Amino acid sequence: QVQLVESGGGLVQAGGSLRLSCAASGGPFSMYTLGWFRRAPGKEREFVAAISETRISPYYADSVKGRFTISRDNAKKTVYLQMNSLKPEDTAVYYCAVRPASSYEYVYWGQGTQVTVSS
Repeated sequence: QVQLVESGGGLVQAGGSLRLSCAASGGPFSMYTLGWFRRAPGKEREFVAAISETRISPYYADSVKGRFTISRDNAKKTVYLQMNSLKPEDTAVYYCAVRPASSYEYVYWGQGTQVTVSS
């Protein structure tokens, strides 16, 4: 069982930056693919970014490419999402998630952290 706790959300003006963190407990963290997703009000949850256990070629949704950066610190069992040049449309609850090597799906999810970008 893996527990995930996100932090770092908040209110920021358009053009500003935030750094989200997601601390994990339990499981072989270094072997997981880690992802960030978000759910905006009235919309479906959508993929934001992911990073594999090898850290090679993190991948991003087109809507955040060039503005967001995902990274991981296996020693701290933490995944980060650096968000720059924030836009009002980035307003959402952000969730981190874990995909074990044996799964094609993200199995473990955090409780989410709210990001609000004002115009």
